[in-house]
Amino acid sequence: MGNPPQLTVGRLLTSWQLDVPALLVVVILGALYGWGVLRLKRRGEHWPLPRVGAFALGLGTLVVATMSALAVYDHVLFWPAAVQNVLLDLIAPLGLALGDPLRLALRSLPERSAGRVQRALTGRLVRLLTFPLVSTALVLATELTVYFTPYFETALRDDWLHEVMYLHLLLAGSLFVMPMLTREAALPGWCTHPVRAALVFLDGIIDAVPGIVVMTHGTLIAGAWYLRHAPSWAPDVLHDQQLGGGAMISIAELVALPFLLAILVQWARTERAETVVLDRRLEAELVPATPAPGAAQTSELVRPWWETENSEVAQRIRHQQPGR
Repeated sequence: MGNPPQLTVGRLLTSWQLDVPALLVVVILGALYGWGVLRLKRRGEHWPLPRVGAFALGLGTLVVATMSALAVYDHVLFWPAAVQNVLLDLIAPLGLALGDPLRLALRSLPERSAGRVQRALTGRLVRLLTFPLVSTALVLATELTVYFTPYFETALRDDWLHEVMYLHLLLAGSLFVMPMLTREAALPGWCTHPVRAALVFLDGIIDAVPGIVVMTHGTLIAGAWYLRHAPSWAPDVLHDQQLGGGAMISIAELVALPFLLAILVQWARTERAETVVLDRRLEAELVPATPAPGAAQTSELVRPWWETENSEVAQRIRHQQPGR
C-alpha cells in the first residue's frame, strides 16, 4: 500500500475513501430508523425532529470515522487512528442514543415484534452487559486492549479485523451510553437521574485514562508498523503517539459535557412530568363531594389521598403539612 500525500488542512477536509462494510452499517441503521419514523407518521403520531437530527449526527460520525481523512491516514499516522477510535466509542454512540432508537422501535414495530424487543432488552445478558459498572469497565478494557495488545497492530495489517475493531468500539461505547439516555433500558432501580449524572461524570474521568496512558507510555504502540510505514513528511513516531493521546483526552473531556447536559435535561423533564401528574391528582382529590339526594348540604371536601395512604410520598406530604 503506497503512502498518501502529505497531510495538510485541505487534505484533512477533502480526503475520503470508501469503506463498504461501514457504509452498509450506516445505510441499514439509517433505513431502519427512517422506516420507524415514517411508520409513526402514517399512524398520525409525532416523532421529535431533534431526535432525528441527533441520530443523523451519530451516523455522520460513523462516516467520518471510517471514511474521511482519518481513515485515509490511519495506517501511516497514529493520531488519526486514535481520533477514529474515540469517535467510534464515544461520539457516535452518544448521537445514536440521543436519537432514542429503542423507544422508536418499540413504538413503531408490530405488537408481537415490539414484545420480543422488550424481552431482549430486559433479558439477563443485556442487563449484565448494560449494568453501569460493567459497561464502564468494558469500555475501558476495550480501549486498553486495542492499544496495549497486538490487537491494533494486527488490525492495521488485516482489513477484516480492522472492521471488527470498528464494530467492537461502537458496541462497547453503546453499552454504556445507550442505557443512560434510554428509559427502555433495563437499568437497576437505584440508577436514578442523579445517580446517572454521577456515573457520567465518573465515566468522563475514566475515559481520559487511555489517552493519558497512550500519551505518557514510553513504548511505541504498534511501533513496528508505524516505523516501517511512516512517510518522510510525518512527525517523529513517538511525537505522533503523544499527539494521539492528547487528542483522545481532549475529545473524551469535550464529550463528557454534552453527555452530562443530556442527563440533566432528561432529569428536569422527568421532574416536570411527575409534578404535573401529582398536581392533577391533587386537584382531582380536592373536588368537593357531590351530596346524595336528600342529604344535608355540606362544603366538606373529600379527604385527600395522602391522608389515607401509607406510601412514602404520602408520608412526606403529611409531614410537610402546617401544624405537623
